[in-house]
Amino acid sequence: MRALLIPVFALLLSTLFMQVGGGMASYLVPLRAAEEGWRTINISLIAAGFALAFTLGCIIVPRLVFKVGHVRVFCALTALMAISLLLHAVIVDPIAWIFFRALAGFGLSGCYMVIESWLNEKAPNESRGSLFSVYMIVTMAGMTMGQFIVPQGDIAQTTLFIVCAVTFLLALLPTTLSNASSPQPLNEVEFDLKGLFTRSQVSVVVSAICGFITGSWMSLAPVYSTMQELTATEGAVTLAMAVIGGAVFQYPLGWLSDKMDRRYVMVLIAAIGTIACFMAMVLGVDSRVIFYGVVILIGASIFPLYSVTIAHANDYSAPDEFVETSSGLLIVYGGGSIIGPLMGAVAMESIGPHGLFAMIAICFVAVGVFAAYRTLQREQAPEEERTDFLATPMARAASPQLFELDPRSDPEWGISDEEDEADTAANA
Repeated sequence: MRALLIPVFALLLSTLFMQVGGGMASYLVPLRAAEEGWRTINISLIAAGFALAFTLGCIIVPRLVFKVGHVRVFCALTALMAISLLLHAVIVDPIAWIFFRALAGFGLSGCYMVIESWLNEKAPNESRGSLFSVYMIVTMAGMTMGQFIVPQGDIAQTTLFIVCAVTFLLALLPTTLSNASSPQPLNEVEFDLKGLFTRSQVSVVVSAICGFITGSWMSLAPVYSTMQELTATEGAVTLAMAVIGGAVFQYPLGWLSDKMDRRYVMVLIAAIGTIACFMAMVLGVDSRVIFYGVVILIGASIFPLYSVTIAHANDYSAPDEFVETSSGLLIVYGGGSIIGPLMGAVAMESIGPHGLFAMIAICFVAVGVFAAYRTLQREQAPEEERTDFLATPMARAASPQLFELDPRSDPEWGISDEEDEADTAANA
């Protein structure tokens, strides 16, 4: 493991700083907006601006890298993120914050793309799975650390915004001072919605709903905690419990999806998520322990669902179509994450704080119903064509370049030596 990590240590350290900054910003911005007394719909527009710019960044940044190179783009976008956070501190206005947050979304997606392409080029084929797992751990740990930094300061002051900006700038140092050569130009995102829908209707629909749910949760859960008079630390714990639930249940649910039709697993996840949301609405936050337990179940439904969806789509794709399929679903997910916060805000303004869980529950019901319906319309992929499940980071913490690092991007991945020898003999 040491031999694997030393060549990419600088890149992973930059990733950690970026995730800490990203985690801080994702919690600090809506928390401060709620503290200012802004309407929930305004806060959701700020989140939608971030999601829209993040998705556009996945499409535009490869062209920028092709023109000026990885290091220049990485430096420019990191500076852009720092500027964005400082502007939040200087101009406290909901309309301005939509634009500022969009700058951060564009910059963050571009920085992810640069670092992930670098990691992809430096990863030996035989160690891609290990590096992929390490990258996931770094992203989740960094984001959670960032969220817990917020309660250490006063959200009404400018200090936390300055600390967040400095954290983004710290991400510059390890990568720009590294003597590693720049990788090849980034591959542009392939987005063929019709082709994706032809391969797997349920994957396209569920990916959009996943973005809808995750976008709502990540942007409005801090607002919910404020409306329920939770402290900043309790709000951070709430977000962390969801991430922990997603991390713990990724592999059991993934293992189950390798043993049976993945659409049945989607139905199971949707059922768990629906029940957990209704529990949150009924039980509320009076007992913090019970509330956190319910949030763990919600996280166990939100985050693994997207990983199962990607695995299902690739069951119906050719081995060399993994990156194209997964990247396309990421764009679909991004579209959902733009709309989700807006609909969540409408629900919260209509029926109160619990409107967030009501809206998410409706989304889970839609996932369960549609996945069950599709099992009646199409047989599951033959066993020999199914890909193995691998956990995938939250889409807002990754870019399409990450799928090139995923070991499943190798058409030969998962083929045993015996099968490889048999294929070679058959083609001889």
